[in-house]
Amino acid sequence: MAQERTDDLQDSPRTLRGPLQAGERVLLVDDKGRRKTLRLRPGHSQEWHVGLIAHDRLIGQPEGTVLATNQGRAVLVLRQTLADFVQSMARASQIIYPKDLGAILIDADIFPGARVFESGVGSGALTLALVRAVGASGSVVSYEVREDMLKRARENIRDFLGALPANLLLHQRDAYEGIAEEDLDRVVLDLPEPWQMVGHAAKALRPGGIFLSYLPTVLQIHQLTQALMDSGRFHLAETHELLLRTWHVGSRSVRPDHRMVAHTGFITTARRAADGPPGAPFPHPRAIKE
Repeated sequence: MAQERTDDLQDSPRTLRGPLQAGERVLLVDDKGRRKTLRLRPGHSQEWHVGLIAHDRLIGQPEGTVLATNQGRAVLVLRQTLADFVQSMARASQIIYPKDLGAILIDADIFPGARVFESGVGSGALTLALVRAVGASGSVVSYEVREDMLKRARENIRDFLGALPANLLLHQRDAYEGIAEEDLDRVVLDLPEPWQMVGHAAKALRPGGIFLSYLPTVLQIHQLTQALMDSGRFHLAETHELLLRTWHVGSRSVRPDHRMVAHTGFITTARRAADGPPGAPFPHPRAIKE
């Protein structure tokens, strides 16, 4: 089993406010709403369809600056948000979209100081969201079985944050074989067969802790929910999906955009039951019936 400790790396932390600095990733938006990202490097220039953009003109400027290219086209310059980065970052696998990342953080109730277990890491989109949500007082432990994905996630996390945070541990390990950590607040999974993790999660979670799984198909959520119910260790298993439809708002018309982010995945959650002698039967509110 290989393990990477992220607190041994020396990097520059990401700047969150103040003037734009060399080494930062920024988002360029042209006058048609088209976007491009780049990393600011002294002495470099960026050729884009709206003209040439000198990095030195951006370094030291306030975020939100609008500049004119050598062709006289206006460009808005902003720091990348997490959502911007996730949708443009290098991928070793399908990402979890921002609409689902936000729901996962709320549905799993990821709070500052939480002890969170995650598997699989993939390209690191969910890992980034979790690390930011738990804050410096919390911790995230992530298992990923594939070395190439772990490498890609590590690079993406470092790229966005500027450094790999000390409260993140990345392990190259098969989560289906078990969870070494105990007394966890949350278990968050992006795995194809999370029903194999129900017993492991029950052992690793504290009473009242939240189990969350992200899955793409109906058959998977059916099998997972059945496993949660059959285990007797979880209550309140629920599933939902989110469909995102943006709108065009113009001076003469207001209408839905022609394209929308429809089904991307299902989010299933459950609460860990307390150990001890059984009390009165507690029926599942949405029991699966043949």
